[in-house]
Amino acid sequence: MEKRTQRNFLWIALLVLGTIWILARHNRVAPYQKDSGQIFGTIYNITYQYDQNLHAEIDAELKRFDGSLSPFNDTATITRINRNEDIMPDTFFTNVFHRSMEISRETNGAFDITVAPLVNAWGFGFKKGHFPDSLMVDSLLDITGYTKVSLSAEGKIVKQDPRIMLTCSAVAKGYAVDIVAQLLEKKGIQNYMVDIGGEVVVHGNNPQNTPWRIGINKPIDDSLAINQELQTVLQISNAGIATSGNYRNFYYKDGKKYAHTIDPRTGYPVQHSILSATVIARDCMSADAYATAFMVMGLEEAERFANANPEIDAYFIYSDNDGKFKTFCTEGMKKYIKE
Repeated sequence: MEKRTQRNFLWIALLVLGTIWILARHNRVAPYQKDSGQIFGTIYNITYQYDQNLHAEIDAELKRFDGSLSPFNDTATITRINRNEDIMPDTFFTNVFHRSMEISRETNGAFDITVAPLVNAWGFGFKKGHFPDSLMVDSLLDITGYTKVSLSAEGKIVKQDPRIMLTCSAVAKGYAVDIVAQLLEKKGIQNYMVDIGGEVVVHGNNPQNTPWRIGINKPIDDSLAINQELQTVLQISNAGIATSGNYRNFYYKDGKKYAHTIDPRTGYPVQHSILSATVIARDCMSADAYATAFMVMGLEEAERFANANPEIDAYFIYSDNDGKFKTFCTEGMKKYIKE
């Protein structure tokens, strides 16, 4: 009888201790992890609340992504398509292609991934060209246009002209951010920020248990990315954010500034008053593409488009006639701005 009582006592004690251990683990607050590295020639920074570091998994996923959409990777899917190899595109590529075509149609060609030959010719692409004359621009426009490329029924790229080349530089970073965010979501992670070269997805809260704070830089000409002076700060969660601007990637020729945003409809670098466009969307891939489209459109067209599309919000910094910074934002953007 005494032994049975002792055994019962031990079982009860083990059950109590086990319950305490389970409750302690359940109530334990997981730490915030921080990872950083390089992809697409830029830096990524990722912060997430989890009980273990996921750097190896994140790095492996980004390398897989690079093998699909980096034009600087000689074996990447997009590089092989640009060489007209007969291959079946991977899921990364087809997802980007489908979304790019949708946004090209919505923006009447202001966003267009067939702009690669023009971007290269102006010296901003994966192949360095020489300063083009009007005849070269006209000839390159003949092989530019999102309607000149499609996916076949079996899922292969079909070009109207074999000289057509694609570039996803205006959308790939945003999609890479989404891919990392999806990896974190699959782990059950609710609080995180993924930043790849300034394209961002935020979810949940930051380590201070408040919404994430994302700065928008003043668009001061700064090819070395040294200046970090902020125009404003967004306080935001559960969204994708992307900024496009002409103040980092540019050059001067004969006293005139040429920036990296090429209008695929005219073939020339844009000369608009918009200096930077920041977009909030449901995903970073879309935000990235719309931000580029707005830089191409110019202020009036971009304002009309942003106001007519409530699923996105936008913040533009532009130069007035006196060269002073002015801003425009959609009504929905105002709730995120914390001066």
